[in-house]
Amino acid sequence: MGSMMSEGVTQVLIPLAALIGIVFALIQWFLVSKVKVSTGLTESGSQNQRNRLIEEDDQEVGVDSDQLVFKCAEIQSAISVGATSFLYTQYKYLAIFTAVFAAIIFLFLGSVKNFSTKSEACTYNKGNMCKPALANAFFTTIAFLLGALTSVLSGFLGMKIATYANARTTLEARKSVGSAFITAFRSGAVMGFLLAANGLLVLYVSINLFRMYYGDDWEGLFESITGYGLGGSSMALFGRVGGGIYTKAADVGADLVGKVERNIPEDDPRNPAVIADNVGDNVGDIAGMGSDLFGSYAESSCAALFVASISSFGASHDFSAMAYPLLISSMGIVVCLITMFFATDFFQIKDVADIEPSLKRQLLISTVLMTAGIAIVSFTALPSEFTIFNFGANKLVKNWHIFFCVSIGLWAGLVIGYITEYYTSSAYSPVRDVADSCKTGAATNVIFGLALGYKSVIIPVFAISVAIYVSFSLAAMYGIAVAALGMLSTISTGLAIDAYGPISDNAGGIAEMAGMSHTIRERTDALDAAGNTTAAIGKGFAIGSAALVSLALFGAFVSRAGIETVDVLTPIVFIGLLIGAMLPYWFSAMTMKSVGSAALKMVEEVRRQFNTIPGLMEGTTKPDYATCVKISTDASLREMIPPGALVMITPLVAGTFFGVEALAGVLAGSLVSGVQIAISASNTGGAWDNAKKYIEAGGSEHARTLGPKGSEAHKAAVIGDTVGDPLKDTSGPSLNILIKLMAVESLVFAPFFATHGGLFFKWF
Repeated sequence: MGSMMSEGVTQVLIPLAALIGIVFALIQWFLVSKVKVSTGLTESGSQNQRNRLIEEDDQEVGVDSDQLVFKCAEIQSAISVGATSFLYTQYKYLAIFTAVFAAIIFLFLGSVKNFSTKSEACTYNKGNMCKPALANAFFTTIAFLLGALTSVLSGFLGMKIATYANARTTLEARKSVGSAFITAFRSGAVMGFLLAANGLLVLYVSINLFRMYYGDDWEGLFESITGYGLGGSSMALFGRVGGGIYTKAADVGADLVGKVERNIPEDDPRNPAVIADNVGDNVGDIAGMGSDLFGSYAESSCAALFVASISSFGASHDFSAMAYPLLISSMGIVVCLITMFFATDFFQIKDVADIEPSLKRQLLISTVLMTAGIAIVSFTALPSEFTIFNFGANKLVKNWHIFFCVSIGLWAGLVIGYITEYYTSSAYSPVRDVADSCKTGAATNVIFGLALGYKSVIIPVFAISVAIYVSFSLAAMYGIAVAALGMLSTISTGLAIDAYGPISDNAGGIAEMAGMSHTIRERTDALDAAGNTTAAIGKGFAIGSAALVSLALFGAFVSRAGIETVDVLTPIVFIGLLIGAMLPYWFSAMTMKSVGSAALKMVEEVRRQFNTIPGLMEGTTKPDYATCVKISTDASLREMIPPGALVMITPLVAGTFFGVEALAGVLAGSLVSGVQIAISASNTGGAWDNAKKYIEAGGSEHARTLGPKGSEAHKAAVIGDTVGDPLKDTSGPSLNILIKLMAVESLVFAPFFATHGGLFFKWF
């Protein structure tokens, strides 16, 4: 029995959902663009504008409104130009890498059958003929290039909308917290919906184009589609590491000299590193995060499609059931669209205290609605029972099993999100304890913060474990792949919440630099503190989904490489485990040291300017922002190469020289240790940052006893925050890419490793 949904309906629904997502994103963009940032030039125009602004705004009396708008526009364009030029330079380097790696994929995979163009017997569907290995090499390379392009595009569009929206959020903050919140949140949504819709559309179109050649050979078709995930994640790795080094070198440099030595506020225009710091938020947190989540999304889809193609869906050529992962994503776009209205239209934000609950509500609403959405898709697109490939055997699965697999992934994501929030939000005791420990100086703050991060790993790991156990028991490796998809199905909402953070952070920076009043700065600070927590939630999602995705890819790799079982007791596998578990530490060491050495240069430059430029502290002369931007740019482009190379080369070396068993060990080891470090690093950093904000805001009696800005406790908190910066924005978030990327790369090269791997043992 086939699925209820015909192929024709499926072929219409998927692109339709993608187009709805794109149109919705453009509408949100249009709504954001209605906030004007340029000053009216015509006399009557500027007069009207001035009158309107004065009505809206009573606190800013005595400050010429046009002057403020002009200043905001000026700062915004400086940030936008900096971010765009950095990304262009980065993409030039990445274009070279992509070309070289595409050639490697083609040569390695083409050599599996010595570049022969003859059809060959299928690997799984015995007795059928499949297209030649050379075709797989060619199409995998094309898919890799498409994935890389879509990933870069996702990051770039995100950065564009964020730099477009930051000053608009600042200007809206003069009206009320609510309107500033809606502007920042809408802009985040533009990025979320564009990314989900683009990722879905490109994947859908690729599958249909590849089908023209492959016809009924679905095994080869979906094996070559895995290149899409590899392209997406390899760009994400460099984007995340490069952007992370950029943003944190500037941030650490600006904080250490500005706040600790010179005692000037954060984002003070006198600080030479301040523009670099704000550019960094856009290239690291936004462009990097966009590419990263797109990579997860592409890989979980590819893993699910690959496992399905060698199961009964593939054998019976049931396209609707085959396209189940794409249908889940399509449903996700529609669900997130409905969820959006709850934040912008159904519930208005009246007060600073409403911000965090509103963002958390987004997560909850999208999860509840999506559960219903998953049920609809599962019961219409999937046949009532079918078999799933399970390491050589076939497992009988019913469609409600798959419903549970996707849902458990979705709800595990929500649990991880809420636990992350508990450990990083200043509303709860963990962060308040960290803030309290600042009374006795920076050392106790660091100890408490590290302990908090390690402790925050416990529940997420159990959540991931439960999801793995349930989904594997119900539907083998396919279950795990769709559980990862479930976690990412509400990606549009997740990204909107996530991108909201850096946009509000920038808005606060612009308010400070434009010299806006205290009230407005308080509003943007409140938006920013909520943004810190939501950014941590976003990272939690990214890490949790990375764990599930890489496990699914690991399973697909083991199947493709023809390994029956991975036996931990064989020495080569155990050595692989040890080395794999060491890799996240090696990788973190590289990225942390890069941030440290770049920050050192930045600190020297900022000190030099304060000491040699006359009138800088008095505010009579402008600092030289460009030099600081250049330091960050050069450092990040130079330093992103070694960690990136480590991740890209390890699977190739392990597979080629030591064979598939050793590589299986390496993948398992890196997955197990990477998840722990990633969660603890991002939560430790988030907690230190919010402990500092908690002391600065002075919102409660307890916070006021810890002192105003500049007190000893506050200085200790700033040091903790500075230590946490590279943890939460460079090492932590890049680790989830390390886990996924090594797994997807191993899957793509599996045919080569299975044929030619283990040279070391063949020679000796």
